[in-house]
Amino acid sequence: MDRLWREVAKFGAVGGAGLLVNLLVFNLVRQVTGLQVVRASVIATVVAIVFNYIGFRYFTYRDRDRSGRTREMTLFLLFSAAGLVIENGVLYLATYGFGWNSPLQNNFFKFLGIGIATLFRFWSYRTWVFRTLPARGAVAGAESFLQAESGKPRSRAFR
Repeated sequence: MDRLWREVAKFGAVGGAGLLVNLLVFNLVRQVTGLQVVRASVIATVVAIVFNYIGFRYFTYRDRDRSGRTREMTLFLLFSAAGLVIENGVLYLATYGFGWNSPLQNNFFKFLGIGIATLFRFWSYRTWVFRTLPARGAVAGAESFLQAESGKPRSRAFR
């Protein structure tokens, strides 16, 4: 349980930073370009996805299996795209379905969409993208690390 809480905390730290990136880029694009709300949001979400991948791979899930980087990246992009649709679907519905289109409303529904999409992303990333190493692989990896560090083979008790 302690390990899950640490994972949630790390996921939250990267996600919180990604949230700031997402909202800052969203508001910057809206101010500078005058793009429509959902288009600006999609751009901001893509920037946050790139930011989050780096944070998740090298901080939150750095101890996870790295053998299938192409598979990992493909699944990450697939689940991120689903999260993008969830996040921006909420904003689209609020803006064009209900006519809630003030800057405050845009930011509120962008934030709400991010929250809903984050639940989906946490589940999908930890389940499918950043898989845990099998116990046997972790032990073998630790043994090879220890052997390399000491320069001598380990006893049978550690095999």
